[in-house]
This record gives sequence, C-alpha cells and structure tokens, in this order.
Amino acid sequence: MLSPLPGAPADGHPAADDTPAAAHAAASAHAPAAGRVPDPAAAPYEAGTPAATSPYALRLGDDGLLTFRARRGAYGSWRVEADSLALDGRPFTDPLGFLARARGTLGIDGATLGHLIRELSVTLTADTALDHTALTAAELAGLGYAELEGHQTGHPWIVLNKGRIGFSASDTARWAPESRLPAALPWIAVSTRLAAYRGVPALALPADLYARELDDGTRARFDAVLAGQGLDPAAYLLLPVHPWQWDEVLLPLYAPAVARREIVPLPTDGDLRLPQQSVRTFVNTDRPERHTVKLPLSVLNTLVWRGLPTERTLAAPAVTAWVQGLRDADPFLRDECRVILLGEVASVTVEHPLYDRLDDVPYQYKELLGAIWREPLPPRLDPGERARTLASLLHTDPRGRAFAAELVERSGLAPAVWLQHLFAALLPPLLRFLYRYGTVFSPHGENAIVVYDEHDVPVRLAIKDFVDDVNVSAQPLPEHDTMPAEVREVLLTEEPAFLTQFIHSGLFVGVFRYLAPLAEDQLGVPEERFFAMVREEILRHHALFPELKERYELFDLLTDRIDRLCLNRNRLHLDGYRDSPRRPHAAVHGTVANPLAAP
Repeated sequence: MLSPLPGAPADGHPAADDTPAAAHAAASAHAPAAGRVPDPAAAPYEAGTPAATSPYALRLGDDGLLTFRARRGAYGSWRVEADSLALDGRPFTDPLGFLARARGTLGIDGATLGHLIRELSVTLTADTALDHTALTAAELAGLGYAELEGHQTGHPWIVLNKGRIGFSASDTARWAPESRLPAALPWIAVSTRLAAYRGVPALALPADLYARELDDGTRARFDAVLAGQGLDPAAYLLLPVHPWQWDEVLLPLYAPAVARREIVPLPTDGDLRLPQQSVRTFVNTDRPERHTVKLPLSVLNTLVWRGLPTERTLAAPAVTAWVQGLRDADPFLRDECRVILLGEVASVTVEHPLYDRLDDVPYQYKELLGAIWREPLPPRLDPGERARTLASLLHTDPRGRAFAAELVERSGLAPAVWLQHLFAALLPPLLRFLYRYGTVFSPHGENAIVVYDEHDVPVRLAIKDFVDDVNVSAQPLPEHDTMPAEVREVLLTEEPAFLTQFIHSGLFVGVFRYLAPLAEDQLGVPEERFFAMVREEILRHHALFPELKERYELFDLLTDRIDRLCLNRNRLHLDGYRDSPRRPHAAVHGTVANPLAAP
C-alpha cells in the first residue's frame, strides 16, 4: 500500500493507526523555527536546518496516488511536510476527501466511514475556531492553569480528538473548553434511596464536604427548596449537574424519579466554573480553593462515552486515600519529589433503577449521574510556583513558535539543561511508584501537570485522575498488602510486562514522541539526544535505589521493543461506533522499536 518513491529508504508499512493521522496532522508537521535557541551540546546539528525527508507514495485503489515527503521518527512515527501532499501530482489538502478515497485501502466499512467523516468534520471545525482565537506563545505563558486549558488543541495521538458526538453546534459553542465560557452549574438533590456518598476520612460525612463547598446562604436556599415541597433535606444528597446532561439525558431517563421527587432540581451555588480539556471537568474560577468537580457527560469523545462508572466513582475516595498514603509514607516521594497527588476525595453516585440491573446494556447507560470532587491545585503550589498541563508543551502558536520554546527562553537556561529539569521533575515519582509499588498512573498530557518555579523552570509533578487511570501489577507484590479490599476490587491489573505501557503510551509515546521533534526544530536538541536524556534519567533513578534491581528487570522500560498501541485503530476497526456493555481498551498492533533501549 505505502511505498517509498525511488531513492527513498524502504521503511515498511505503517499500522492503519498512522495513515490518516499522517494526513490530518500534516498541517502542523513542519512549523517555522522562530525563537530557536542553539544548544552547543547538540553539535553537529545546526538549529534551523530541518532534517532530511524522503518521498513516499500511497496508492488509494482506483482513487489516485497520494504522494508526500516525510521523515520517520521515534516509535515509528511519521512527520509529514504539509505542503508536499499531492494527489496524482496536484496539491491535496482535504482530509475528509482522503478518508473517502482511502476507505478501501484502510478497510473501513460504510457505517464506520459515515460516522468518521462526521466526527472528523466536527474536529476540524473546532480546530478552525481555535485558530481564529489563537494567542501567541508569549501571551499563553501569562495565563493561569485553568485559562490555558481553553487554548489547547486536543490529544495529538487521536485524529478525531474533538468529535464530541451528542453535542450540537450551539452545545459546542457553550460547553467546549475552547469556548472559554465560565458557567454557574445547577445542583440537584437526590434521595438517599438512589444516591450514595463516599469520602476520604477528612470528608467522611456529606456535611463535611458541603461545609467546604457551599456557603451557609446557599445551603439554606437548597434546604428551603426541599422543605417547601414537604421533603426532609436530611434524606437527600446534593451534587452539581452538567446542564446539557440534565436536559438531554437525565430528565428523559430519570423522569419517574423526578416525578416522585426522588430527584429535585435546585438553583446554582453561584460560583463560576470553567470546563477543562476533558469537557466534563470544571475548575472553580471564583473560588480556586474549592474543589474541582467531575460530572458525567453522555458524549462520545476520543475512545469512550464520558460518563462516570458507578463502581469506580464509589471507590474514588478509597483509591485516593491508598495512593496518597503510599506517597506520605515514602520520604523520596514526599520530601525529594514533593509530588502533588490531586485526590478524588468525595463522590456521589446515583443508580438508575432499571439500567443498573441489566448486565448487557451499553455501558453508557450505567454512567449517567453522579459527581466526583477533586482537590484543587492552586492551594498546593508554593509561592512563586505556577502549573501547566504537560499537553501545553506540545502547543505551537499561529506563528509556528512552540510554547516549550517560549518557556525555555524565559528560563534563561540552555535548552538541553531545561529538558533535563523537565525529565527530573516528571520521571522520578512515576518511576518510584512503578518500581517500588507496582503502581502506574496514566501520565498523558492532560493528567500530568508540570509545576514550574518563578523562572519557568520545571521543578515537580502533579498528577490527577486516579480512579480511571491507576493500574497495578497483576503479579502480587508485598507493597500491595496494605491495599483495602474495595480498592483492590476496582483497580485494573496488568502483567508486569504490560504495566510499563502506561508510562510508554501515556508519556513517552503520547507526549515525548511529539515534543522531541519540537525540541529538534526549535531548541536545537536532536531527537536522538532527547530520548538519550530520557534514558539517562531512568538509569539515574536505578542508581539511586540499587536494592530494587529485580524490579527494574520485572518492569523493564528499556527493552528493545514494546507493543504498538494504535488508538485510531479502535475507531477504524475494533470498535467503530458500535455500542458495547464494556469500555474499549486500546488496540495493540505488533511491536515497535523502543528509543530508550541501549544504543
């Protein structure tokens, strides 16, 4: 299918995951190098000199020959020159047309193709809206954590990263993070016959949470609504609700419970909250010391419906208590890394009287109503510190300047030195949890938050989203003996050889695979040197704790090859748009060379 043109190296066929991604990502594949800071250690690379590309051809059945120039990067990635794409010798810049022409080559059935075109069209529309309101890298550097989220362009690995199936155009304009519109969320009261509360020890009772989240006047108004209908406020739990979810899903599907006043609408609490990249998560911008709230949203985006699974929501505070307990008892994590674990400290789950009793219904109908309260980030920062999601480092502004290059320049450090600080902030806590406790987070660009000092030098890591993205070793370890039964029951387990994939796929493939080319183009640090520095940081950690040598072999991050996860393949082939009673898992398609292996 894909072949090098004469004079080009024979790189082999890509997985189906890569081909549409290469075409869609071409628009940003070769950005200008404004603000480049040469790194003397990077010689003989000369900043400003792009690495050589090779010509390729892709036969699209009877629909023409697509040609382009590209270079291959780490993990088998493709970096396509946007202006080199041509169909039968004519410039070609239509990703929607590419899907239609390549359907036979990609093996996509008609039903999947129809939904793909819709989801890609919506994604491109959102990208266009972002382009029209884009700020420069220098302007972005002055934004706060929550505000910066509204300028991000989405998951770079997944082509259809802003499909949000279920949202209309007006819904997107109101609720998408790139719309940057704070909202006052309405609350509801749910009878304890349907709802259950869980909290960490400090928030053991619902009243403990509400005392922190609701003013006395707001709580009195809520109680008055219930009392005015002859209802006992003590028999209800309170939670915010996404207005779209209430209107589109909850009123129709919980109509009997609303009619019986088991669910009672309440006014808002008055606080303005800003939707973050996950769409269903809201940061309190009026009172940053109050919790972030995560609400179910029956919208299909990237790989899954964005609801809240009942059993995981119930277990969230217990997972938080266990993970934070590991940190607090470990001097390296607590005092050296000073890693911030933004715990999911309270939750309310609301069962559906019928769906929750049906085993084989689509999983989206078991994730309809509930809320998780997460610890806020601002109170956990030291004076002078500021935080930004790791995803922001992949952003380039309308002039082609990378946000990472802006931060490096502001720091005053040589690019390679700044990158060393970045790796030293990110890797040690993740490696300690993996090797010592057989526990991994999913440190992708949204979950991993980089904390910087007053000079924009990376100093430490903050992590969030435990209940969905914490996995533990399926091979028993002594350190798991302290794990409570309710945590053990809900956390997913993986064999040691695959547990490392969460760091590989979340951080190295999902973020570093894209950051390395930016570092090469705009910072003068070659891709090979970039990954060599990552390897050096891992080996430095090994040297700190030689007593864990067996664990380094058990959880081997430096193996020659790793499984190739293909996230786009889920939509193209494995899952399509079919409903299932279980959430999908990322597709594995062959293996790929590990750039962290020994040279």
